[in-house]
Parts: sequence; C-alpha cells; structure tokens
Amino acid sequence: MAVRTARVRLELGETLAGPAIASYRGRVAGERILLVEDDERIGSTLLRALLGSGYEARWTRSGHDGERAAAEQAPDLVLLDLGLPDVDGLDVCRRLHGKDANLAIVMLTARDEELDIVVGLDAGAIDYVTKPFKLAELLARIRAQLRRVEARSTSEVVVGDITLDPAARRVRMGEDELTLRPKEFDLLARLMADAGHAVTRETLMTDVWDEHWFGSTKTLDFHVAALRRKIDEPGALSRITTLRGVGYRYELS
Repeated sequence: MAVRTARVRLELGETLAGPAIASYRGRVAGERILLVEDDERIGSTLLRALLGSGYEARWTRSGHDGERAAAEQAPDLVLLDLGLPDVDGLDVCRRLHGKDANLAIVMLTARDEELDIVVGLDAGAIDYVTKPFKLAELLARIRAQLRRVEARSTSEVVVGDITLDPAARRVRMGEDELTLRPKEFDLLARLMADAGHAVTRETLMTDVWDEHWFGSTKTLDFHVAALRRKIDEPGALSRITTLRGVGYRYELS
C-alpha cells in the first residue's frame, strides 16, 4: 500500500481530462464503486487509488450525472461529495437511498458539524469522511463497508420484545417491523449476540466496521444514537447502556 500511495501523491498535480462521466476498469475485477466528486484534483487521485486497489470505478463530476451513472452501473458503493456544483449532495443521497435502501453511500464532506453529519446519515449515508482526509483511511472505510459480514447465526435472536432474523436481515419489535440502515442492523445484531454483557468499542469497530479500523470512532456513537431512537420506548430506560471508557451493553430486560 505504501508504494501505491506514493505513486498517487506524485500524480496529485495532474488533471484527468475526459467526458462528464469517466469509467475505467482496474487490473483486477472487483466491486463497483461510483465516485461523485467535482474537484478534479481529488477526483483523479481517488480514481487512481480505487483502480490500484482493484475496484471497478466510475467517476462523475455532478449530482445529476452521478444519479444517472448509479442507475446504469448499479454500484456496490457510492463515494458522494456533498458540495456539488449543480445540486445539494444530501438531495442526491436521499434519492439514491430511496431507490436502493441497501446501497452503501459514504459521504465526502467538509461539513464536520455533528448536526450536518447526523442529517447526512438520516438521508441514507452509511458513513462519512471529512475533508481533508487521509487516503489510507478512506480506503479502509471503503473496505469496511464492502466487507460481506457473514451472519453469526441463521436462527432468530430474541431479547425481550425485539426479534432479530440474521438470515432475512429483519427486526421486529413486538408485531411491528423496524426499518434499520445496514450498519444499524449489524450493530444491533452484534450487541444482541452478547446481550447482558459489555462489548468494547474496539470490538464493535472491529466486528461491525473493519478489522483494521484506525480512524475516529464517532461513527459508532452516531449509529448507537440512531439505533436508540428506533428501539427505545419514549420515557423508558434505553435498551443500550453506555459504559463510559469501555463500550456498550444491550440489556436483557
């Protein structure tokens, strides 16, 4: 990775000329990634890094072109800049999520305020990276989101009135089915698997995100907060207890 990163840095000053949508195939066939980024310097650098990592990458420079490319390509993951020239990236995120709720969307944003990040996650993004970012960290985020996590069990997990079906990826609270984002589901499944026991932040980041994760763990806190809003009863104690300095515990009752 060090050699590949060094090569990308040497090409930072170059501009990649081409049509509004540039599509290339890496040396090794891999997952499809759509990059929606209007900055030529960032876009060309990320495209080379993605190709060098073996992904099939497509780069668009506007929100409208990004939506059209997503419909044509059916990507496995979208890297979406929120500061696009033609339309707000959050609107693009909502429309992409509306068409495919399971699509992994990673926001690229200079908006690092907590409210902006929460709005982006609520719009359908599964993760975010704030600019400026380190290339190695972004690639780690991509690997984490594309990693196919095998279900720990094909049997339903029942804790109290919450029933989680790993095989069908469905969650019911009583008779009502809950709508969870992919990482919310994975996080709930991991916590429920050890209900009644403490699960450290490091374990959650490793099992739910990536075994080589080295970035901020704030995304864990955002996902826990979002999960609580969906599974906790108003006015009742949270089903997920925060263990300061340790992690979280899913309560048995």
